[in-house]
Amino acid sequence: MSPVRVRFAPSPTGPLHIGGVRTALYNYLFAKRLGGTMILRIEDTDSYRFVPGAEAYIIEALQWLGIGIDEGVGHGGDHGPYRQSERRDIYRPYVQQLLDAGKAYIAFDSAGELDAKRKENGTFQYDASTRMTMRNALTMSAGEVKKLIDSGERYVVRFKVEPGEDIVVNDLIRGEVVINSSILDDKVLYKSADDLPTYHLANIVDDHLMQVSHVIRGEEWLPSAPLHVLLYRALGWADTMPQFAHLSLLLKPEGNGKLSKRDGDRLGFPVFPLEWHDPETGAISSGYRESGYLPEAVVNFLALLGWNPGDNDEVMGMAELIEKFRLEKCSRSGAKFDYEKGLWFNHHYLQEMDNTEIAKLFKPVLQTHDVTATDEYVAKVIALVKERVNLIPQLWEQGSFFFQAPDVYDEATVKKRWKEDSAEQMTKLAALLSEQSSWDAGSLEECVKSWIEAEDYGLGKVMNAFRLALVGESKGPHMFDIAALLGQKETIRRLQRAVEILG
Repeated sequence: MSPVRVRFAPSPTGPLHIGGVRTALYNYLFAKRLGGTMILRIEDTDSYRFVPGAEAYIIEALQWLGIGIDEGVGHGGDHGPYRQSERRDIYRPYVQQLLDAGKAYIAFDSAGELDAKRKENGTFQYDASTRMTMRNALTMSAGEVKKLIDSGERYVVRFKVEPGEDIVVNDLIRGEVVINSSILDDKVLYKSADDLPTYHLANIVDDHLMQVSHVIRGEEWLPSAPLHVLLYRALGWADTMPQFAHLSLLLKPEGNGKLSKRDGDRLGFPVFPLEWHDPETGAISSGYRESGYLPEAVVNFLALLGWNPGDNDEVMGMAELIEKFRLEKCSRSGAKFDYEKGLWFNHHYLQEMDNTEIAKLFKPVLQTHDVTATDEYVAKVIALVKERVNLIPQLWEQGSFFFQAPDVYDEATVKKRWKEDSAEQMTKLAALLSEQSSWDAGSLEECVKSWIEAEDYGLGKVMNAFRLALVGESKGPHMFDIAALLGQKETIRRLQRAVEILG
């Protein structure tokens, strides 16, 4: 049995979509379970759509998610180079091989000529029924073709698809898929304008030379699979053709159509792993990392969108996902992108994570608010509030008062909780607390509750005003945990300030 070798081959045309991340993840899980190799190849043959920074973004995203690359861009290997734009000399002989065998032909049709044909016929495609009416080597003499090439006229090389053949694609997820060649067009394989092959030829040549055993890719590439089968045959590589597996689409949360960036913008969730800064427009798109998600949560969430291990387990780390992953367990139908489930996973992983580690991730948020605090103090704050949050930035929403005393008090809470005698009670409470020698939550609770009972004050009335004074509104963890962490001096200062401001 030949070794398992898979490849993730994105195009550097912008940020990596979350659907592409899932494709990379499934390739990785499949390869690692079978002791195989994960290759990263950059398919940058479309020079017009190349976006600066996109390749570095892809590499950083995979690293953040823990999707390890064994070979390829940034890692090296025996089958490089791994950027298609650097493989021009490798592709040229295969273009010529197809031309010499009559499996492909040169075409000179301009973009304008092709557009005119499409306007004449809305269903026009360049195929066996139309190729003899076009400007190509099949309708010209060899001399005419040579003269045009020598004069510098741009041309493309098209694959010659013979009609009437049933092409069988054995898909590891979808089973046997049969498509008749008559519906296929003569795809462009090479463009003289940039001396580069298109995706269709480049990926076939690269998969063969890099000894790829399995091609696991998105459902959108399924219509290309019959063409790729024909290309493998035409190049004499039918016996080494990889096995195909086409993954289902990621659907909108409502389930009606493919997930897009607009869906994320509309519903408030990222569709990219990392924040993306568009180099042309300057527009910023949110990313899972910067939104406060943990990579483990994103991986766990994505793994279950279109795959099910067949048991009741939901929370699985990378090692368990690798152990359980099977392509045959992947769904043929699209998976709704339940972003709220993603929040659930992130909440779970946050609760399991060590508070000192969360503190490191929370530090950048504190810096944006000009807050400096010791790691020990930040970890203690996180321990008190993390149960209430799903995302890292929400720690500030739930615990900002631990770092900054309230300078305003929530009007609705003041109206409801600050009574006529609250100022007098808080003044007495401040005096009581100033006499305490033990400053821990248990001692404070025992002391304050005994005092309230002795003074015959209502517990709720005092505690609500106490919370308002320390927090600025009606939220937060247990009051005595708050006071214990703020410390004696700061607690008393906040009580006195509330009395001064609220009266």
